[in-house]
Amino acid sequence: MSDAEGSVEAARLLNLREAFEARYGRPPLFISRGPGRVNVIGEHTDYNGGFVFPAAINRSVLLAVAPNGTADEVRLFSQDYSRESRFSWSQLEPAPKEEHWTDYVRGVAWACQERGLLDLSKLPGVNLLLASDVPQGAGLSSSAALEIATGLALFRLAGVGPGQVDRKALALACQRAENGFVGANTGIMDQFISALGQPDSALLIDTRSLDYRAVPLGFARLGLKLVAVDSAVPHHHDASGYNQRRAECEEAARFLTAAYSRSEGSQLRDFTPDQLAAVAAQMPELPARRARHVITEDVRTLRAVELLEGGFQGPDDLAEFGQLLRGSHESLRDDFQVTVPQVDRLAELAWACPGVVGARMTGGGFGGCTVNIVSSEALAVFERQVVETYRRETGLNARMFVFDAVEGGSLFDAG
Repeated sequence: MSDAEGSVEAARLLNLREAFEARYGRPPLFISRGPGRVNVIGEHTDYNGGFVFPAAINRSVLLAVAPNGTADEVRLFSQDYSRESRFSWSQLEPAPKEEHWTDYVRGVAWACQERGLLDLSKLPGVNLLLASDVPQGAGLSSSAALEIATGLALFRLAGVGPGQVDRKALALACQRAENGFVGANTGIMDQFISALGQPDSALLIDTRSLDYRAVPLGFARLGLKLVAVDSAVPHHHDASGYNQRRAECEEAARFLTAAYSRSEGSQLRDFTPDQLAAVAAQMPELPARRARHVITEDVRTLRAVELLEGGFQGPDDLAEFGQLLRGSHESLRDDFQVTVPQVDRLAELAWACPGVVGARMTGGGFGGCTVNIVSSEALAVFERQVVETYRRETGLNARMFVFDAVEGGSLFDAG
């Protein structure tokens, strides 16, 4: 983290402490943090047992926490929404529609208890104050950031130190919260990277075994930056076709499992592009297209990591890396059909921009962001030729973010 970024985070923490004391009349006991994420490559593979390659980013959800003297009442105030919600640990149920944002907090508590990680009856009533600088609706996983911040806060309240938290178990509980309480049938990637991210690296995650390794990005050495552009078309998991795509993938996996007499429970990651091509004509069209994206995306992801770990030995390697990102976007557009015209246009503008190594849609789709690998020297050109051109053409207020890869969730004392 640079000195400037450290100063920004310190200012955010101070502002949150002051806001908490102004609202509740006492300082917080501690502050928990969950970072957002950008996925470099490997999209819609996580719930198919495949490979993903995300990085935690230097945008985060902060949650200031202190006991409030009640038995189990939770008072949760959001600075973003300027509203408070009240509920209790002993009666956790989905919130009214206008307080839907609180379901991510309620759901994590529910899931941690369901999985035997925490006994909510032993938690005190608390005051919580939430602040986020993860752009909402941009596909940068503000929801998982809130879930991880919540989970770390709950463990701290239960007397579990940050070094004692099983972060894989926490990520799985947060995924369970989103699936079983919020109602979005997401995979494990977002919660996993928010919990386990490492500085200056992305994680190659095998989403079936949950084995992972940190892969240094090496962008500083190459003079490259990780850039996201928010299309200003909001992305919402539970209002998109996300659940439908997941069902189509499961249908495709069942077909391939039967066609190749594989063991029950086989997933799309267990099949090769050639195996799919041999039987695709016999499959329903949409499941076949969804399977083609997922299976080839795993191939692209593993090859991208291979190039990174090889250190980009020459310009051909860097060019291939960029083509892998472009191939990912085109597959998401044509086979998985989760892009929108505005995000496609951002990608097209980036592909034509000097100094851009590669660009693609990132996140669940149906709006949200592109991720771009851009030469540091070309950032100003990129902003003019991509972001400003897009704004003129669409009338939408696209925003550009230059990110660094950071560590996963953490805790700060209030002092």
